Amino acid sequence: MRGYVPPDHQTRVSQLYYAVVYIPRRNRKRFAASCVDIKSSKEAAIESADPDKKHYAARVLGPSKSSEGQYIYYLRELLSQ
Repeated sequence: MRGYVPPDHQTRVSQLYYAVVYIPRRNRKRFAASCVDIKSSKEAAIESADPDKKHYAARVLGPSKSSEGQYIYYLRELLSQ
């Protein structure tokens, strides 16, 4: 993915997380931090998801700072429910 900060295993910058992400359109690949709710585990993300309200369990990479100065997360994969 162009523009994202790759994972750094020595720091907490751009790590992979399980999360519930508000995804209004399924073709988006990056999300503002306000759309991402980090969870402690894959199971917690799946339990908290609510597809009827467009909140999906996912694995995300971030946070990264966009060129506009906002913190964003990149969608790595949607988790099955």
